[in-house]
Amino acid sequence: MSARIFSPARTAMQSGKGKTGYWVLEFDPEMPKKIDPLMGYTSSRDMRSQIRLTFETLEEAVAYAEKTGLQFRVEEPKLPKRRQISYSDNFRYDRKTPWTH
Repeated sequence: MSARIFSPARTAMQSGKGKTGYWVLEFDPEMPKKIDPLMGYTSSRDMRSQIRLTFETLEEAVAYAEKTGLQFRVEEPKLPKRRQISYSDNFRYDRKTPWTH
């Protein structure tokens, strides 16, 4: 049984850093999901795929995985690249692309 430990990124609807900065431990699926032929529902008999443990720090998540004997991998978070631009750059006369509405 293996798991992955990661820090989720903020959602597309967030502009701030709320509800970020925590770590999640999720189990890897042990068997593939099946599609019900009649209704088209996706189902699985893998009960561990429903478990999602949250931790405040990476060290707590790693300690839990080692204590329970889980094989795990840590996925480091990707930091967003911020472009430093000025509001006045929108009105420069030598813009590379024309400004239109």
